[in-house]
Amino acid sequence: MSEPAPSRSGSAPSAPSAPAYDYAALVDGLTQYLRLRTLPIGMKRFKTRAEMEAIPKIRRPTEKMVFDQIVGQARLLGWTVGVTADDFAGPQCARPIGLAPRSPDWLSGLHMKGVWYETERDAGAHQAAMDCAPYGEHEALAVSPLTSGRLDPPDICLIYATPGQMILFINGLQYTGYQKLEFTVVGESACADSWGKALKTGEPSLSIPCYAERRFGGVADEEMLMALPPHFLPKVLDGLAKLSRNGFRYPISPWGVQNSPSASLARSYPDRKA
Repeated sequence: MSEPAPSRSGSAPSAPSAPAYDYAALVDGLTQYLRLRTLPIGMKRFKTRAEMEAIPKIRRPTEKMVFDQIVGQARLLGWTVGVTADDFAGPQCARPIGLAPRSPDWLSGLHMKGVWYETERDAGAHQAAMDCAPYGEHEALAVSPLTSGRLDPPDICLIYATPGQMILFINGLQYTGYQKLEFTVVGESACADSWGKALKTGEPSLSIPCYAERRFGGVADEEMLMALPPHFLPKVLDGLAKLSRNGFRYPISPWGVQNSPSASLARSYPDRKA
């Protein structure tokens, strides 16, 4: 039986019917306004392994890996890679992406006791706090650069960015139809805060990548991760374009901690005088 997938309103998220996005144009726009350092990628679940393996130029792991490495291969090497629950080296990876159940044994967190958490109670509380995609409807998943078009449409997109790039990305998302965004931090297994939560809720989900993502997935020290369905990207890009016309661009040029901000503020807010 599948687990429910609540959204903020308490009901299952319903994304718009998939339009034919121009992923190359979207990525070009994000790169233009944010100067992204690595490829934005897509993630898509499949009902069967055969459907996943039918994707053109799909690669499959030849040995057990953690999912952070699979994501890293897509965004750093440009590969299209498919996995099932059997491909993972540990128990954590398959749950956030909905390829394995949140079983009592997994929820106990015993494998994390004395490693990441002092007590069994702490470890179990962490496992229960993780956001995971619903289990039971998919047995495979693939990741690929958005510009490849092989996962059209992906369930979610992953954008890696520095804090400065990420706040402007969020500013672009909020430029029209403003909504306060709230994010979570489970600590280790932070993939639950990014792709796990985005797959579960259909909402933009920001995370501070965890130790495993950095050690095995190639995530740089200064990088953050935003996971969100693709229908948000045109809105982000439109917001970034308008912010750029207002003079808010990346990189953000420091004004100086000893200089009066008046002249700079007057340029952004016409009712202010320098």
